[in-house]
Amino acid sequence: MDKKKHGAKTHHTTQKKRHAIQLVWALLTNSYLTGFLYGKIYTGKLKQLCVPGLNCYSCPGALGSCPIGALQAVLGSRNFKFSFYLAGFFLLIGALMGRFVCGFLCPFGLIQELLHKIPFFKKIRYVPGEKVLVKLKYLILLIFVILLPLYAVDILGQGSPWFCKLICPAGTLEGGLPLVFLNEALQNTIGFLYAWKNAILILTILASILIYRPFCKFICPLGAIYSFFNRVAIFRHRVDPKRCTECRLCAHICPMNVNPAKNPNSAECIRCGACIKACPAQALSHTFTKRTEISSHTTSSAPLPPSSNGY
Repeated sequence: MDKKKHGAKTHHTTQKKRHAIQLVWALLTNSYLTGFLYGKIYTGKLKQLCVPGLNCYSCPGALGSCPIGALQAVLGSRNFKFSFYLAGFFLLIGALMGRFVCGFLCPFGLIQELLHKIPFFKKIRYVPGEKVLVKLKYLILLIFVILLPLYAVDILGQGSPWFCKLICPAGTLEGGLPLVFLNEALQNTIGFLYAWKNAILILTILASILIYRPFCKFICPLGAIYSFFNRVAIFRHRVDPKRCTECRLCAHICPMNVNPAKNPNSAECIRCGACIKACPAQALSHTFTKRTEISSHTTSSAPLPPSSNGY
């Protein structure tokens, strides 16, 4: 019990620092204040560049583009050409950090975490069928981000950003609501689709109060893309089997329901660092090497005294 209390306290401290980084990044990438004043979207040269996290292009303050929106735009173009920029962007960010982006650089991830801190309602740690539901984001990536923009096209051969159009609650919150609120002309054009998107946003907000990052776990196609890189990214987690005592405190503290001792670079890990700070034996660490991780369940040795650098 003492270990669990220590882990919970350490987790709280770690998350406060991480939330500060998330907030600063969100403010930096959404600092076009004129957009919020006049309900206009920034269209300068910076908008040609993608930001790593899910940050809506239509947000009045957004200085960059959402990589998922950009991917759909490229795939849906009637003159579709392979985008070396987007391919390079995903390869670079994924190979460097994997889902570190989800844990530290995604504004919508921060919003979900803050909603989850609302104290009322009993929190749901495990969703029934969660092991299957986490695969849903890959299906959404395939269908709504890739296939529909490519093949569900109009008479001119132009596809639509179907994920942004039909699903994305981040786009509704960051772009749809502010733009409609600030533009009287847009208020006269809203209809069923706008109501549908707001219903999804409301469900996401309610789910986020009860469940830790439900959108990230089950829906987000950007998280799905980055998850492919978690096992090969330069920034990765490592477990030292000689130190691990198999106390499972890391699995208990992990908000994404991963067992870091057995799978330190799981596709679901968002690199929040809670497990590393909570481990009493300092068996878990960050590393920037390609050194092979060995699962601690293969060894049950007693932990060594902590080293000076925690590795």
